Amino acid sequence: MSTEYKVQGDIAVITLNNPPVNGLGFTTRLGLTDGLSQANADSAVKAIVITGAGKAFSGGADIKEFGSPKAMQEPNLLSVILAVENSPKPVVAAIHTVCMGGGLELALGCHYRIAAPGCSVALPEVKLGLLPGAGGTQRLPRALGVEPALNMIVSGEPVKSEMLAMLPGQKLFDKMASSADSLLAEALAYAAEVAAVRPLPLVRNLPCKHPQGDAYFQFARNMVKGMSKNFPAPGKCVDAVEAAAKQKFEVGMATERELFINLMWTPESKALRHIFMAERAASKIPDVPADTPQRAINSVAVIGAGTMGGGISMNFLNAGVPVTMLEMKQEALDRGVATIRKNYEAQVKKGKLKQDKYEQRMSMLSTTLSYDDLKDADMVIEAVFEEIGVKEAVFKELDRVMKPGAILASNTSTLDVDKIASFTKRPQDVVGLHFFSPANVMKLLEVVRGAKTAKDVMATVMTVAKKIKKTAVVSGVCDGFIGNRMIEQYGRQGGFLLDEGCTPEQVDKAIEKFGFAMGPFRMGDLAGNDIGWAIRKRRYTEKPDMKYSKTADLLCEKGRFGQKTGAGWYDYVAGKRDAIPNAEVVKMIEEHRKVLGIAPRKISDEEIVQRLVYSLVNEAARILEDGIASKASDIDMVYLMGYGFPIYRGGPMNYADQVGLFNVVQSMKRFAQNPLDDSKFWQPAPLLAKLATEGKTFN
Repeated sequence: MSTEYKVQGDIAVITLNNPPVNGLGFTTRLGLTDGLSQANADSAVKAIVITGAGKAFSGGADIKEFGSPKAMQEPNLLSVILAVENSPKPVVAAIHTVCMGGGLELALGCHYRIAAPGCSVALPEVKLGLLPGAGGTQRLPRALGVEPALNMIVSGEPVKSEMLAMLPGQKLFDKMASSADSLLAEALAYAAEVAAVRPLPLVRNLPCKHPQGDAYFQFARNMVKGMSKNFPAPGKCVDAVEAAAKQKFEVGMATERELFINLMWTPESKALRHIFMAERAASKIPDVPADTPQRAINSVAVIGAGTMGGGISMNFLNAGVPVTMLEMKQEALDRGVATIRKNYEAQVKKGKLKQDKYEQRMSMLSTTLSYDDLKDADMVIEAVFEEIGVKEAVFKELDRVMKPGAILASNTSTLDVDKIASFTKRPQDVVGLHFFSPANVMKLLEVVRGAKTAKDVMATVMTVAKKIKKTAVVSGVCDGFIGNRMIEQYGRQGGFLLDEGCTPEQVDKAIEKFGFAMGPFRMGDLAGNDIGWAIRKRRYTEKPDMKYSKTADLLCEKGRFGQKTGAGWYDYVAGKRDAIPNAEVVKMIEEHRKVLGIAPRKISDEEIVQRLVYSLVNEAARILEDGIASKASDIDMVYLMGYGFPIYRGGPMNYADQVGLFNVVQSMKRFAQNPLDDSKFWQPAPLLAKLATEGKTFN
């Protein structure tokens, strides 16, 4: 059983014990109801205390049961809460550390609640595209007041127990404990104090009104609508809380249940739940056990003080890890340090960082012009120019100076990590850590595993990624790894669409309407069109049979490299990022079409979106076949965290699953008939074709 039952004096104590956050899985729910029955059957027991072992009261649903029938197996959470409410002996919830989701709903079903200070209290279901489904939308407004309860439910954000205890008229906490350490003793004393009180108080019987009534709920609905575009759950939370304020409790519960079940089936909720699980799965490497010994990373060196090197350094400074930054010239170091200072000072000015924290972080940054000063660092990350000769020189120096056991990481975005490792006598210590720009902001970190990278190195860097608040996804070695290998096909399709009749603005608007943060041409301008140009030049030699539109080359020949030159596919005004369509670029595309003898055609937004998105899906299927990614959900995380794929669609693989792989393949076959497109590329990858034929999904 994942609960413990003990009697202390005349008080029964039921302790949830399902690490790490005492999730309310089937065995925990069964243990709870069994404990209640045992306590009520024992004449010596006068009252009952429910608490949680370890570092949580309860974090809510057990993620191991997510989406499975076991989550609703009796006793389900609704039945458990009903059993608590119906207990003839008073039940006191002793709340500490974490009380979220179903854990808070359980506490609201208890007759009394005593909370330790510092406890994080939340109903976070909205973050999974849901609303609280076990009475949270009906009981919390009664216990806390309509407005603060609705704010908590719609945001899903945690609030500290002592803040909630200060709200006027709140009935959420009957008592605040002095500390977490004294919570149980104070809960036992409080349970003894209320043992004889009858009738037992129930949150469901508390009044629930808002003084402005309809006007308040209309205001709340308008506010939520403006903030939650593409996500239906926040609006439904308003509906559920309104039901609490206007309907009898049982009717409100039925309304909540109906809304909850309807949300469960929405593609947005499915996407958010998929992301929740995918993010956790990404940290697990199939052949690297969770108990793999790790190397201590107490200090880090960064090679390069440019935009990327400075951003990488900030990640570690933010996490309290000392950084030594190396450059070849003092001016470059000074510029890099000045940029880091400027970034931190902007945060201080906005109130996002305290002055003392800023000073503390800067005090952990040191600089050097000599590789010899890096010799004691536990890990070194190079962030130098993306050219194999430059990397070779750096890694030979690192091999010379770094202490045995130090991790040598490359921030390469496309180059062969195995080749980089071969420049050293310790390939087992070499790994790719591909940060995304700006490195101090973007959550994605591609961890590139070389053929000889040691398992303890992999285990260590995954832990380091978590420490610096990155979502790490493991990739094998190939040109472009996961993200850039896929984006190349996406960019090729963008080029073909221009050849066939689109403008850059039309393509960008179609994919942005689909939900991308920016379209392929705005993205190219941001990254620098010269980068794609350099890759294409390499491709023309390496893969002469691969088909490309030449329009982007013509753009680069005009020196229109994007935002950094003030001109790319669009024009840019200094200090602004607004993309302004350029008539000369459109004319250049039209003239190139004439040279090719192509008559432009009208292309629908639907075709634009399908060709761009399905190009990602088909290349991703090949990446899975090649073993570069171990699971489809990892690919989704790369595109959600690093490439602006719409969150509410759950990533390219999840989106393809939702559309139906049979339908995706049928579209690809149609694109393959287009003489101006690359028919060879549009042959469905064998894995995709197999799954479509068998009626299966990627995830």
